[in-house]
Amino acid sequence: MSGAPKILFVDRDGTLIEEPADQQIDAYEKFRLVPGAIGALRRLVEAGYELVMVSNQDGLGTASFPEADFVGPQRLLLEILAGEGIGFREVLIDPSLPADHAPTRKPGVGLVRHYLGPGALDRERSAVIGDRETDLEFARNIGIRGLRIGADGDWAAIARGLLDAPRRARVQRATRETRIEVEVDLDDGARPRVATGLGFLDHMIEQLGVHGGFALALRCDGDLHVDEHHTVEDCALALGEALRRALGERRGIGRYGFVLPMDESLAQVALDLSGRAYFVFDGAFPREQVGALPSELVPHFFRSLADALGATLHLSVRGDNAHHMVEACFKAVGRALRQAIRRDGGTVPSSKGTLA
Repeated sequence: MSGAPKILFVDRDGTLIEEPADQQIDAYEKFRLVPGAIGALRRLVEAGYELVMVSNQDGLGTASFPEADFVGPQRLLLEILAGEGIGFREVLIDPSLPADHAPTRKPGVGLVRHYLGPGALDRERSAVIGDRETDLEFARNIGIRGLRIGADGDWAAIARGLLDAPRRARVQRATRETRIEVEVDLDDGARPRVATGLGFLDHMIEQLGVHGGFALALRCDGDLHVDEHHTVEDCALALGEALRRALGERRGIGRYGFVLPMDESLAQVALDLSGRAYFVFDGAFPREQVGALPSELVPHFFRSLADALGATLHLSVRGDNAHHMVEACFKAVGRALRQAIRRDGGTVPSSKGTLA
């Protein structure tokens, strides 16, 4: 995941403050915040977004638009927002007129050129928020998402779209040994669809989706004519990578999760979606194989899953029936994932402010 900042380039007039029908009235009298802006911006800042104000102010500093008419209301706007915990990384104002065709005037990107280089911003998660088509064109010129007040909803809807969007990921993994496609949606509980060529493994991976409460589709074409090892390992690696991508920065998750009995068997799971991979297994299966799945590959599956997901996973199992023991492992890990991936707020569940 990118370590670059996620930035919202926010327009001023019509986006933060309302534009009155009568442009001749006093600047302070026309000063009204767009409804919902403060609550949405506060939520976005708390979620780790940095704000940059980018505004065209036609003719600012000329006789028709004295700088004094702008400075006072602008200072008041920033003070009001700062009082609500909303600060701006930069305020970028372009005073040119449309006829000037200045590169610094939106939708030109001259004012934000220092954000266009490698690592300057997280392009997948950054966005432009404005109220005009030129703001959307500005976003396209930067190469990031554009959101328009009104067309994309009010401020509350825009914040929901940025913060509460479904957590989805698709991973393709191709080696000389396997070809795998996997898709997950952590906010959809659709029935899993799994086809690996190993019937019992299909059934077990399905348990992760069913008990984890997330949609899962996985298909693997592997070198089963050699043995089962590559298929089992690579399915776990691809699934773990998909879960890691879907979790993103892991903001708002429960993080931890579970103990599960299955008849005479008992599987105990301690899971931490910490971003750090570690795996411990304790148990011994009474049979070498369940269906076409070698029992020795069960802990190897979970080790590979933990490595790709970036999770600390402690798994222990005891019992007499190998089928029950293996199934209890997969169900228990699924249940632990259900608890851990569940949204439980808006902050990263770590005193450090990050999970990595």
